[in-house]
Amino acid sequence: MNNALLSSEKNYWETPQDFFKKLNEKYYFSFDLAASPENTKCENFFSEEDNSLTKSWHELKGNLFLNPPYGRELRKWVKKAYEESIKKHDGYIVLLIPARTDTSYWHDFIFGKAQIKFLRGRLKFELNGEPKDAAPFPSAVVIYGGSQ
Repeated sequence: MNNALLSSEKNYWETPQDFFKKLNEKYYFSFDLAASPENTKCENFFSEEDNSLTKSWHELKGNLFLNPPYGRELRKWVKKAYEESIKKHDGYIVLLIPARTDTSYWHDFIFGKAQIKFLRGRLKFELNGEPKDAAPFPSAVVIYGGSQ
């Protein structure tokens, strides 16, 4: 097993390309809200240097994809997505996050406020575009906006 993949210091879990492709076939994403030039899934994206948390997402056009860093700051990302979804009227904000339903941010910003799709099994996230071992946690897709 890849110890780096399980490290608590690893906060960046690259979205599996096949998984993103299926999501994108439904939502046609125009913007990746947390990416790098090497792993972005959309032509338009915010990098770590851009600091997406300081941007106005509701001003962006189209549907937005977010696979945020999974560290201690995850609550801030989920809160931001929820708050921006209240302002955003022309599209969806779709998150790929760990299904840690016992956490306060799930109760504060997801349950009763978004559509949730729990994923069966464990995703094989990527590192530099290559699939790695299955994640040590379950995942969910959280969808803000519209009626799915």
